[in-house]
Formats: sequence, C-alpha cells, structure tokens
Amino acid sequence: MQIQVEHQPAEAKLNALGVSKWPTWQKEVSVFDWVFHEEEQAYILEGECVVTPTGSQPVTFGKGDFVVFPAGLTVSWEVKQPLHKHYHLDGNLITQSWKRIKAALKR
Repeated sequence: MQIQVEHQPAEAKLNALGVSKWPTWQKEVSVFDWVFHEEEQAYILEGECVVTPTGSQPVTFGKGDFVVFPAGLTVSWEVKQPLHKHYHLDGNLITQSWKRIKAALKR
C-alpha cells in the first residue's frame, strides 16, 4: 500500500474527475493519526503535509498535488501549513458508514 502523489496534474484530468464538485476539508497546523477505511483521492488547494504510513517512509505533498491514499492505510499526519483540499472517498455513504462501524467494533 503506497500513497501516490501526482505533482501539478493536468487540468483535463481534474475536470474529467469532477474535482471542483468534490467536497472540501480543512485542517489547521497539527499532528494526528488516521486510518483510511476506503480509498481517498484528494486535490490539495492549500497547505503542506507530511504523511507517514505505519512502518514506511514519510510522503510530502502540498498545494497543486493530486494524492491517492489506499484503503486500509494507517498513517500519522503532520500538517505543516494549514490544509485545504477537495476529496473523494471510494464507495457510497452506506458502504463508507459500514466500514467505519466494523472498524469501531473491532476496537
């Protein structure tokens, strides 16, 4: 499982994916752990981050990058500059909710 970073993707790709219609998320400078229950695609509007997958090397990305986080990935985030991103989660609301419920029950 690897994080994929595409620096400055073509506008045609972003338009074909409908990135401008995806919801956005913001996060202040911070450090926190996270689990990606489903694949997430993100387009970074602002910010700079270092994400370190458990047992792997850190990955750095920032403004203008298109990032894909694989499902099942556990990471530690370091938001170095305030983050603002468009994001898209794999699946629909029902499957996303089910994955989170299952994960919570395993704890």
